[in-house]
Amino acid sequence: MTVKRRTILKGLGATAGATALGMPAIAQGAPFKIGLMTVKTGPLAQGGIQMEQGLLTFLKEKNNTLTGRKIELVVADTGGNPAGAKTKAQELIERDKVNVILGPLAAFELLAITDYVRQNKTPLIAVAAAEDVTQRSANPFIIRPTATSGQCSHVMGEYATKELKKTRAATISEDFAFGYEQMSAFQRVFEDNGGKVVKKLWPPLVTPDYTPFIAQIPKNADCVFNGFAGSNPVKFMRSYADLGLKDRIPLLAGWTAMDDALLRSLGDEAIGVLSAAFYSAASEFESNKRLVAGLAKDYNVLSGGYAAGMYIGGQCVEAALAIAGDKSNDGTAFAEALHKVSLKDSPRGAFSVDSKGNAIGSVFIRRCERQGKDLVNKVIKTYDNVSQFWTYKEEDFLKNPVYSRDYPPAKNLE
Repeated sequence: MTVKRRTILKGLGATAGATALGMPAIAQGAPFKIGLMTVKTGPLAQGGIQMEQGLLTFLKEKNNTLTGRKIELVVADTGGNPAGAKTKAQELIERDKVNVILGPLAAFELLAITDYVRQNKTPLIAVAAAEDVTQRSANPFIIRPTATSGQCSHVMGEYATKELKKTRAATISEDFAFGYEQMSAFQRVFEDNGGKVVKKLWPPLVTPDYTPFIAQIPKNADCVFNGFAGSNPVKFMRSYADLGLKDRIPLLAGWTAMDDALLRSLGDEAIGVLSAAFYSAASEFESNKRLVAGLAKDYNVLSGGYAAGMYIGGQCVEAALAIAGDKSNDGTAFAEALHKVSLKDSPRGAFSVDSKGNAIGSVFIRRCERQGKDLVNKVIKTYDNVSQFWTYKEEDFLKNPVYSRDYPPAKNLE
């Protein structure tokens, strides 16, 4: 798909397929250009569409002007694959001359473009959770104000052992980088706390039927941790319940697997599922109230982590513009400003950015419940100031390989 140039006007509604619109002269000087890399097709499209909606909601709230500068938004659909991400990054940087990129969605997309944005000195605010971009191969032009793949999984590993007293877990997630990093982070903490991961399952990203995989879950497992993303969690949870496991083996989830935006697509199969997430639509932070209300009004959807991530990304752009001042057009100076961002109010709450560009902030344990006719993820425990390195010493953490399908080694499989 082609890149679509867009300037956002107050009152703009649906996002897909929009064409260029004129902008009134709100501020003097050249506009500051934001490039949004997202996914609008395929199994990850649900999150990708929310990314655009979240950013549009923020820009509408700000009347498309940040620190006195008009904002021009250029939206690129990556198609949810590495080659598409690389092509769109090139178009945004070389043809559209954007000042900063927000996105992309998937870890494998970010890994495909990280060297390119570094070479071109283009700042990027990521939702994609590819861990090493803010760890062993930290890119000074990238910050991530959401979470690494493993950041919330670390928390669930501790909660499952210390609070739920679980000792035998099975894990299941898509067979790609985001899934590997989530499951390995959970496994590390779960096993460091005395538990055993006895089965690890890797369905392809496009899987029509999860029955053959669910059938491999050991009957004596006392919990299952899943990390599905996009629309896949809906199919998986329905099959999990239909096959009778919901009432036998408690289901735990990463943030994408129980993203708030999915709740209207789920039924009773989701009740009782526990998830760890950096965001909750039920949070009472003032900016989150505005985000939730804006998405409900303009798009009739519930805000999830992807929408929140891009709303927060917009807040980071605004904060960095204020820090960088008249140097904002310089990619290096703007990237340095992004690393100094610390927000007291965002849809995820207060957070800061560590020396390698990743957020330090709260992670919420949530239980899915029915309130009236609606499903909600009720926050039942909050872990404050969660680092991408969890409770491990940064130096020791970085001496190990990046989380992968084979690291840490699964020594307890049965």
